[in-house]
Amino acid sequence: MTSTDGTRRPSAPAADETPLARTRRARRINRTLAERYPDARCELDFRSPFELLVATVLSAQTTDVRVNLTTPELFARYPDPATLAAADPEEVEQVLHPLGFFRAKTRAVQGLSAALVERFGGQVPGRLVDLVTLPGVGRKTANVVLGNAFGVPGLTVDTHMQRLSHRLGLSTSDDPVAIETDLGALVERAEWTMFSHRVIFHGRRTCFARRPACGACPVAGMCPSYGVGELDPQKAAALLKG
Repeated sequence: MTSTDGTRRPSAPAADETPLARTRRARRINRTLAERYPDARCELDFRSPFELLVATVLSAQTTDVRVNLTTPELFARYPDPATLAAADPEEVEQVLHPLGFFRAKTRAVQGLSAALVERFGGQVPGRLVDLVTLPGVGRKTANVVLGNAFGVPGLTVDTHMQRLSHRLGLSTSDDPVAIETDLGALVERAEWTMFSHRVIFHGRRTCFARRPACGACPVAGMCPSYGVGELDPQKAAALLKG
């Protein structure tokens, strides 16, 4: 495909793409992103399922970097669900203050810690059906914990995954559960966790919300939204992060 200015553009998937073609394209995207981001991983620091669960809950409306700066003190003071559940809320709030919404986050992590003690013997359960019963824990958080702490494949539909699933033409839904279902039907189950990491890395480093770096995108030729961002290769490369 050639634009009016003579620039060669990758050809986008056809609008009438068949389910089989979409599945094959989704898997090619996954393989290509694996090459682009070989270090894709969970960017929250943790040493146990409990630490990852708490860190994921705390990451709402803030950055992973900020959470990683805050959790060492939190876990040094309160290393397990029992100690965090029994802690003085004001003291927990002081630790969590840098994250913003620290009162709500204190209630959330103390509430889920109390539930772990009362209903699961102080252990983080390894099943989604149990995790989502904890206060403040939805499917996104549960899948993060399952995929990264227990090795159970899970698709994490955060804001990056939702945005990119639309841009890449892999889902048209705005409902995270429906997006999870759509992606789960396209990508091999064993790849769910790593696919999530790769897409999130791509959203943070290349396919930005406001000005994606289309001209430096490794999956441009498989993306029906190619052209919504910067097309010039040099200008696009300058936008890349990480």
